[in-house]
Amino acid sequence: MTSDTSKPGAIPPPTMLQRVRDSDIWWSFTHSKSAMFAATVLAVLILAAVFAPFIAPQDPYDAAQLDMWKAELPPVWQEGGEWPFLLGTDTQGRDLLSAILYGTRISIVIGLASVALSLLIGMTAGLVAGFFGGMIDNILMRIGDITLSIPTILIAILVSTVVRQLLPADLREIGASAVLIFAISLSSWVQYARTVRAQTIVERNKEYVQAARLLKVPARRILAHHILPNTLTPVLVAATLNFGMAILTEATLSFLGIGMPPGQPSLGTLIRIGNQFLFSGSWWIVLFPVIQLCLLVVVVNLLGDWLRDVLNPKLR
Repeated sequence: MTSDTSKPGAIPPPTMLQRVRDSDIWWSFTHSKSAMFAATVLAVLILAAVFAPFIAPQDPYDAAQLDMWKAELPPVWQEGGEWPFLLGTDTQGRDLLSAILYGTRISIVIGLASVALSLLIGMTAGLVAGFFGGMIDNILMRIGDITLSIPTILIAILVSTVVRQLLPADLREIGASAVLIFAISLSSWVQYARTVRAQTIVERNKEYVQAARLLKVPARRILAHHILPNTLTPVLVAATLNFGMAILTEATLSFLGIGMPPGQPSLGTLIRIGNQFLFSGSWWIVLFPVIQLCLLVVVVNLLGDWLRDVLNPKLR
């Protein structure tokens, strides 16, 4: 028998919002000061980056708005500072606050896109290796072992450099973000592949998978609808933690000069530019982008640590 919610006194089914508010994850989130603080700060940083065109006093990508006569102005509270350059200007007369807001948007987009692409590659490789086994498993895992034997930053540098050389000269600056996403993804997919492979090996021997095989269900349907949902919890935690690492990798590549160009500065590019003038007295050019980058990575890692703890059944 099914319940009739149209009868007087019948209890309506809970809405999705009510289910979320009654869940253990929401209870843990509301009772964790560090998680709430990190989520609040991250939300502010993301909103400020998304609405940068409406918040920033200047478009740092528009050369017509740059004034070389306003170069290297100190913050507004320092002697020589001018309004509206709240955090001062860089060597090109670019408002530093505007550059940080736009640069944060680039760093966040590259971080999210690279994590999404590495997730796609790693989960696909892990599902295929764990489900089919044999030579396919050996080949994919040996490729993963080779990738892990090389430092992540070296793989990213190698891939970024090779891809840039293959692109036409007029497309290298335009496609800089796509090259970074591709380079970071190829250096960070192995963790997802190993996690999903281990979970797939466990799930493929269970009764519901064996029953699906007896019913001649296609392998791709078994992987997508039966095994994949059971591998998402550890992968979600790893993706959250790797989001911060992807932002740091992008900043490192940009700092080394093989990331985003000066005309489209990310946080790493701003730090590289400011580092050249650190000892000349223009400390604000490097300090404020460093603070923004550290704050962004720290709050992402705090959320990742909280999510890892709340989804770990051994800690419940």
